[in-house]
Order: sequence, then structure tokens, then C-alpha cells
Amino acid sequence: QVQLVESGGGSVQAGGSLRLSCAASGYIFSSNCMGWFRQAPGKEREGVAAIYIDGGSIYYADSVKGRFTISQDNAKNMVTLQMNSLKPEDTAMYYCAAGGPGTVVAGNFVPEEFEYWGQGTQVTVSS
Repeated sequence: QVQLVESGGGSVQAGGSLRLSCAASGYIFSSNCMGWFRQAPGKEREGVAAIYIDGGSIYYADSVKGRFTISQDNAKNMVTLQMNSLKPEDTAMYYCAAGGPGTVVAGNFVPEEFEYWGQGTQVTVSS
């Protein structure tokens, strides 16, 4: 049974930083894709960052480029999202997701292509 468990959410002031972690179990970590998504109240779920574990190709949403960094720890079957220079508009529930080799298409990653999801962790940025 595949399980994805997020941790590291919280509340910070604008300009602050948070680090999210996603631990995967029951999942073939290598040769697959891990992603972070977020969903604010009343809005659709949107992709934040994605990484192919085998090869390390990385993708970011334009809104977070230069501020967020996704990375992997293969030994721990873990993916992290370092979030710096946070803005109030980053406030959302953040979800970790796992997909197969063909998950990212032409640099685009959408929720429908990811098979497994974590429960989410809340990030709140105050102005």
C-alpha cells in the first residue's frame, strides 16, 4: 500500500521560509515522479514543483520559480520543498503526490496525472 506523508507546514509572516517534507512508503521511489501541489479555498489544485527521481529533472510553476526548491533524498524515500520569500498568496493546503514515468508532459504537470496523494499540510503566510 502506497503512503505519502507530508510534514513541515505552519504559519509564517511574509518573507519567511518553510520546509515541507514528503515521506513515501510502499512505492518504488526510483524512476518515478514526485510532485507538490497546493489548493487554496475556492481555487483549483495547482502544481507547484515536480521532480523525476531517476535523472533529477525538475519543474516549477512560474509563480514559485526562484523562491521554492524541490529536492530528493533517495536514501530516505523523501522529497522536500524548501519555500523561501513566502507571500500571502502562497497560503494553501500543500499536497505531495506520486506519479509514473510519463507524468510530466512538455514541462507541464497536472493533478490528474498523479496516482497517489498525501493528506496535505497547511501553509499560512500572513502579511
